[in-house]
Amino acid sequence: MTLKDRKLAQRIYLYLGALFITSLVVSNLIFQKFFYWNPFGDFTVFGVSLFVVSVGILPYPITFLITDLISEIYGRKMANQIVTAGIFASFFSMGIILLAETVPAISSSPINDETFTQVFALSPIAVLASMIAYLLAQYVDVAIYHFWKKLTNGKYLWLRNNFSTFLSQFLDTFTVVGLLCVFKVLPWDLFFGLVVSGFIFKIFIAFIDTPFLYFFVYIMRKRFNLKPNEELDLDTL
Repeated sequence: MTLKDRKLAQRIYLYLGALFITSLVVSNLIFQKFFYWNPFGDFTVFGVSLFVVSVGILPYPITFLITDLISEIYGRKMANQIVTAGIFASFFSMGIILLAETVPAISSSPINDETFTQVFALSPIAVLASMIAYLLAQYVDVAIYHFWKKLTNGKYLWLRNNFSTFLSQFLDTFTVVGLLCVFKVLPWDLFFGLVVSGFIFKIFIAFIDTPFLYFFVYIMRKRFNLKPNEELDLDTL
């Protein structure tokens, strides 16, 4: 591999990491707004309309697409490094919010203390809940992805992409909704409905992102002349 290719591989990994961390942190900051998406009509699940979900769910599936792409091209070690970096970034953002909460707003501030508190006061709780769920989901996603990759000898990309995402997304949805109910951010009577609705929504998105994963993997393998089961080793670049 030429020096130019090595630098490009490192730069792509950096950009993927930036997209991953941004998607994760933003999902924690905007989670308090909920919306209803009804492409299949007005269905209810345990008293909750199907696809009543937090806007925080919109950028979150991107994180699983990115970890699957990094797992496929750069390997398990580099995927886990991105996951760990995301944990650090999320806790760091929580610290900044807590600090900003303690600073009193001036009288001419466009956003007063009450408004700021209403929007961001629950964010640290959301980050804590999200991080516990995130630890379970992302590491499980990477582990299952590589289990199927090894078992199939690098074949059937769609299989490891979807099978790893299904279980990890269920763990993530179940854990984060449960913790938000424990912390009384959400009422318990919405628990089952939000878990089912959120999980189905994420699975729907997982099916949609499979062609994108195939496309990006194809581009990366062609650009770096990688064999079907070959990975880039950044440690030697």
